[in-house]
Amino acid sequence: MTYLIYTFAALFEIAGCFAFWAWLRLAKPVWWLAPGMASLALFAWLLALVPSEAAGRTFAAYGGIYIVASLLWLWLVENRVPDRWDIGGGLVCLAGTAIILCAPRG
Repeated sequence: MTYLIYTFAALFEIAGCFAFWAWLRLAKPVWWLAPGMASLALFAWLLALVPSEAAGRTFAAYGGIYIVASLLWLWLVENRVPDRWDIGGGLVCLAGTAIILCAPRG
């Protein structure tokens, strides 16, 4: 369930940030900011639903999912194929996420 929450959180964070990027860098209309802010609020709400005792650990584990989701966004939305370095870096980040989430803690 945690990975599902992280996946949707990443989608909303990337979409929200992209709305700001599009407004500032691609000259999209200012109204793009409203759905962008709503998307970022959904991202924060979802991340707060992750069952964890520490926000910092939740955010750290989420980082790997965010990176992979950003590379998927690069490919599927921006039509730029990730190169081998992008893919390798994403796999390293996913390994880090798994270590953080699955580590035995006392």
